Amino acid sequence: MAVIEVRDVRFAYADRPVVDGVSLAVEAGEFLGLVGPNGSGKTTLLELMIGLRQPDSGSVSLFGAPAASATHGDRVGYVPQDVANAKNEMPITVREAVRMGRYPQKLVGRFSETDRTAVEEALERVEITDLADRRVGRLSGGQRQRVFIARALAADADLLALDEPTVGVDAESRGAFYDLLNELNEDGMTIVLIEHDIGVVTTHASKIACLNRELFFHGDPETFAETDALGDAYGDAQSILQHNH
Repeated sequence: MAVIEVRDVRFAYADRPVVDGVSLAVEAGEFLGLVGPNGSGKTTLLELMIGLRQPDSGSVSLFGAPAASATHGDRVGYVPQDVANAKNEMPITVREAVRMGRYPQKLVGRFSETDRTAVEEALERVEITDLADRRVGRLSGGQRQRVFIARALAADADLLALDEPTVGVDAESRGAFYDLLNELNEDGMTIVLIEHDIGVVTTHASKIACLNRELFFHGDPETFAETDALGDAYGDAQSILQHNH
């Protein structure tokens, strides 16, 4: 069973179509990179995939059930757009933010030792244990990214969805961030990533989906590099710069 299955999906804002007849599947353990120009519908498609929006037509299933159903909260970790650049002062500590990952599992009762262990292990896995008592709003962009991922790990999420999470983050932090994503993916986590740097996506993702309202390509990075999908989607000559980090 696919983790995500998108079938002939269409979505428009008022009378402006932004996703038009898109069909694709994301298999368990896959690392899917979503690429396309600004305004191409990438964020909308990701939100449709994880149930934050409902399609105007077509269907989206998540873990075999309608994506918009309320049954997937503890299985999806979502890192929204510009989280690294958020300026708001979140009045909670890093540990409190990561504990939120356990809330869907704690509808009643108190936190158990199992819950506390899951939180501490998540903090350690993403290497932010030393930041546990700091306010989230006072962290750097790269540190804030790791808080969101730790929260997903604490929840035992099966899917990590990220929307351009490294915008404004320095090169060293970007490299460490993608190293962490690779480790999580190698451990079996399914990842869907929107990233403006196409070279990064083709370096790290196992599958590429190239979008500009409609789907121009869906397949492996090697085949993507050999097609005209990039130029077709962007409307001009494009090239892929590979990154070695």
